[in-house]
Amino acid sequence: MTDWVHEALHRDYAQSLRVDEVLYDSETAHQRLRVFTNGTFGRVLTLDDVVQTTEGDNFIYHEMMTHVPILAHGAARRVLIIGGGDGGMAREVLRHASIDHVTMVEIDAGVVDFSKQYLPMLSQGAFDDPRLRLVIDDGAAFLRTTTDRFDVIVVDSTDPIGPGEVLFTDTFYGHAKRALTKDGILVTQNGVPFMQGDELTNTMRAFKALFGDWGCYLATIPTYAGGPMAFGWGTDGQGRAVPLDTLADRFASAGIETGYYTPEVHKAAFALPFYVRRLMP
Repeated sequence: MTDWVHEALHRDYAQSLRVDEVLYDSETAHQRLRVFTNGTFGRVLTLDDVVQTTEGDNFIYHEMMTHVPILAHGAARRVLIIGGGDGGMAREVLRHASIDHVTMVEIDAGVVDFSKQYLPMLSQGAFDDPRLRLVIDDGAAFLRTTTDRFDVIVVDSTDPIGPGEVLFTDTFYGHAKRALTKDGILVTQNGVPFMQGDELTNTMRAFKALFGDWGCYLATIPTYAGGPMAFGWGTDGQGRAVPLDTLADRFASAGIETGYYTPEVHKAAFALPFYVRRLMP
């Protein structure tokens, strides 16, 4: 199957994507980075054959990690993105005219340059927005030393393997909590709980100790295999209790167009099936 990419992230489950055309393929002693086109998903970025993002379905992931906390907060002005070098997360945050400043901390400048060249449809000009401050640094180191405070922090991490592992520690979450404003909201990427339950449990254990309101919400992203993805949620504010009609008003006032997010989906995403509830500490 030379015209297919076989992803084997999970021990007992795998998915495959057809490769129509290879646009970039670089293999080092440490990893293999590829961009190829697929008839359904458009341009696909893989790292060691594990899908990182696609042109076709990235909107689900990026919308749910940004619009949920921003609209739940209701008065967010300053946002921090840890990771997100492809620019998709910044794209969605900056759709909100109410956001005054976005700091994006990406460990590898090459990821940003690469994404601008091969995946420009993800950032859609976000890197040129004057409200965006791009910091090339380790996200954990940045949070450990920053004196800035943020209304929303979005941790757009890879899986907890290699460089991404530090972004799943209790210490990291503690530093993130310190960098939040009084009613600030932290959201994190926490994998597919059906396949990666320990990842969610470990994060929720840390959130339970840190936040008055903690938990997760779900969204289904086709190329993140194995079921719906979980996003960690932590705040000492009232963000999750915001009623549907208030969310609808805020969404209408924002004047943004979405492909997945709606106020109704926002509220429903926090309704967890029992197999996910059982992962909570």
